[in-house]
Amino acid sequence: MSFWFIQCLNGLSHASTLFMMAAGLTLVFGVTRIVNFAHGSFYMLGALVAGYLVSQWQPSWAEQSISYLAAMLLGALAAAMLGALAEFLLFRPLRHSPPLYPLLATFGLSLAIHDAMLWWLGPGEIFAPRFPGFKGAIQLGDDFFPEWQALTLCLGPIIWLLLHLLLTQTKWGQQVRAATQDRDMLDALGINPSPLMLSVVVLGCGLAGLAGALQLPREPANLQMDLQMVVETFVVVVMGGLGSIGGAFLASVLIGLVHAFGIHFFPQATLVLIFLTMALVLAVRPQGLMGELPGAGQREHVPSFGFAKGAFQWLGWLSLLIISGLMLASGEYVQSVLEDVLIVTLFGLSLQWMMALSGWVSFGHAAYFGLGAYAAALSHLHGGLNAMGAVCVGMAVSLLAAVFMAQLLQRSTGVYLAMLSLAFAQMVWASASQWVALTGGDNGLIGLHFLEGKPRWIFQIILVSLCLLALVGFSRLVRSSFGAALQAGRDAPQRAQASGLAVSSLNLQVFLMSAALAGLSGSLWALSKGAVFPSVASVSNSVDALMVVLLGGVHQLWGALAGSFILTGVGAEMGRHFEYWRGLLGVLIMLLIVFAPEGFLGLKLRTASKRALEK
Repeated sequence: MSFWFIQCLNGLSHASTLFMMAAGLTLVFGVTRIVNFAHGSFYMLGALVAGYLVSQWQPSWAEQSISYLAAMLLGALAAAMLGALAEFLLFRPLRHSPPLYPLLATFGLSLAIHDAMLWWLGPGEIFAPRFPGFKGAIQLGDDFFPEWQALTLCLGPIIWLLLHLLLTQTKWGQQVRAATQDRDMLDALGINPSPLMLSVVVLGCGLAGLAGALQLPREPANLQMDLQMVVETFVVVVMGGLGSIGGAFLASVLIGLVHAFGIHFFPQATLVLIFLTMALVLAVRPQGLMGELPGAGQREHVPSFGFAKGAFQWLGWLSLLIISGLMLASGEYVQSVLEDVLIVTLFGLSLQWMMALSGWVSFGHAAYFGLGAYAAALSHLHGGLNAMGAVCVGMAVSLLAAVFMAQLLQRSTGVYLAMLSLAFAQMVWASASQWVALTGGDNGLIGLHFLEGKPRWIFQIILVSLCLLALVGFSRLVRSSFGAALQAGRDAPQRAQASGLAVSSLNLQVFLMSAALAGLSGSLWALSKGAVFPSVASVSNSVDALMVVLLGGVHQLWGALAGSFILTGVGAEMGRHFEYWRGLLGVLIMLLIVFAPEGFLGLKLRTASKRALEK
């Protein structure tokens, strides 16, 4: 009996940490409408700053509970101050942007924070002693439960109660709830939303920093603790219902219990269980446990496709020709980088087709890329298929997976749809990591000899030809009646349905096309590298696809190629000469999103249009 009780306590202790993270993210999203991907970085910052202070203080200070608590509060304060700076310099300029652009900007912020911490503290872990006065354990039957975890378990309900009182019993809380409902109306009533938004971001980031600092007595602080925590936090926020503190509390408890019992009974499938739980909840309640489905509302302005500039089109074709020539005539390093650029271009195009035409957004598009890569590799290793046959198998497997997922995705919209796609991608990634007998686990599948005995230039010509076909196909699709119907369903779905268009069927078709193209790019990745690892289906790979599309411009024909060149080509070259290239790339991403929210190519077109208006 004590075993079940101990596991429940472990789950509730983890739930308290999740709730502190989720409450901060929920508050920030509710008022600013920004999905803060860097929220895990504030969690990491709080832990690292607190750990650094404890490790640098005199041993007699570190053994005092007041000093240890002061270090934790200073870690939370550092996260809150950085949140204030981010709100002023990053969130505020993007206040009226579509939600995807702040998401990408905050990803750039997470890269910058990561490399800043790497420069300051180095790559090692920071160990801290157990909290003074809470070093023992409570005996429950034959088992023991750490005293510090019992304390953190109690903090979750206390913080929930304090937030509830703050939001319901204070004028500030009333304004926050009003801003969550209708921020523009609050502004029209004479209440300046800027200080309100600043205070909410400071509180949300401070809670994240406090959650990180509270982990010090349990585990060392390190630079890898941000990504996993932010993914689980997204799960809690979306499963509870966007903007609902009560929903976040319930979802935290549910995920905490799934995590605790999953580790014991299914240690090889814990991550799968967490995302499977979210997928089941959203399948039954697409709006989350206590959330509300978004109303029709006023739709964002969608820019027209940047296809009409004749000189710009020729520049794009010329760029593709130059890349092809360089790839065929350069050394192995340049060839490898340019092959990556073209494969990632195809991957980005697969997501761009779906985002630009149907408005669907995927946070987990790497699932189809990874399935294509693994299917091609396994069919070659175990079935002896050649390159062409393996690529066909990879596309077919990705297409079948998309047919299965389409039944769930069609019932969701917006961020809920994106998080369902992330859940599926995480299940694919976890399966690839933990199903060692089939996938090799973290060791991957190596020794793929697709191109053995064949000239490399044949593969490169085929790769260029496929990119060319995908670009031409995208251009023609946009101009076709099918593309026009898709865009009508994207911009005004109710009006399109009233006109007799089967919007759901149209979105399904372009989604399947997108998944098949992602499977093709994953298969080509396996051919190019001769090996496949679980990272092909990871969150970072999905974010890379989003970055490629948004950096170049969702509604630009050459956006995927431009974004891939910036992310893959320029990123690889920066990595050769500069240790902290990811942080610099993050800064460049933030600058680009703030000053050119329509992407790099959108900046060119927008500048040209402004000059035309001035004339």
